[in-house]
Amino acid sequence: MNMQQMMIQAQKMQRELQKAQDALAKKEFTINKAGLVNIVVFGNKTIKEIKIEEDGFDPDNKEMIEELIVSGLNELFEQITAESDAIQERITGRTGLGF
Repeated sequence: MNMQQMMIQAQKMQRELQKAQDALAKKEFTINKAGLVNIVVFGNKTIKEIKIEEDGFDPDNKEMIEELIVSGLNELFEQITAESDAIQERITGRTGLGF
């Protein structure tokens, strides 16, 4: 493969990667924790919404609800990272490039 073909291939790969990253950024990831907290995050790790069920508003549940929110967000961010890594590997053949 000559240099020009390599450049064309690299540009094609970059366009595919950008398209996949744009699609991932718009994708919604949802998790429900203990039936009390529902969290929706976009693939670009922007939080869309956090809903707490009425039972979660008991003052005795405050610490548990906070832990559920943190746990839920961490799980969603792990899912997004895993999907991003899978996209990178599918398009580039390499893992761990992240974005």
